[in-house]
Amino acid sequence: MKIISWNLLYRRGAAAADVAKIIEREKPDLFLLQETVDGIDRLPSMVGGRFYRVPWKGKTYGLGAWLNGAEVEIHSIRLPFSRVPGKFPPRRAQVLAFEEFSVVNVHLSHGQLLNRRQIRHIGKSISGPLAIIGDFNAVGPIVIKGFRDVGPRRITHMAKKMMPFRLDRVLVRDLGWGGARVLKRGPSDHRPIVIEIGPALLGRKMAAHG
Repeated sequence: MKIISWNLLYRRGAAAADVAKIIEREKPDLFLLQETVDGIDRLPSMVGGRFYRVPWKGKTYGLGAWLNGAEVEIHSIRLPFSRVPGKFPPRRAQVLAFEEFSVVNVHLSHGQLLNRRQIRHIGKSISGPLAIIGDFNAVGPIVIKGFRDVGPRRITHMAKKMMPFRLDRVLVRDLGWGGARVLKRGPSDHRPIVIEIGPALLGRKMAAHG
């Protein structure tokens, strides 16, 4: 399965037309989106497929997934959150359960202890082969038992146009991977990431990170 993930930048970032251009060029099986706003659900009318959205309570944006044809069960799970007054409302993760493995679309919290806790919560909540993909807001290495960080090693976000970070990640458990790379940034402040994952890739010599 070829998967693309992109944080769209909800205030002034990428729109449905920008996502459609990437779909037409890259032909992914699944496109995971973070910071989706009204209008992004027009994707099926532009490129076919199906679109599923998870709104966030108290926010004008949420998570979304465009899927090209495969059968999937979709639900969301509530993530651990900070109880400090004034902090971000509780986040949710979007779960896509395919026949042989699951994919979780995430936009994790900025707290470095909290976003690792959220990853562990996802891993405990979902059994079997699993890929966690999206905007992790994580700085530095992620070491979670049973998971490998297999996403592109390139910078994916430039904070305030000055500070480079690799915020967009791919963690897999009991899955093979290959072809990890980044695309041009476009109108968002994040670069889309691309990866191929699946049980059939287990045991195969994998491509280098790009």
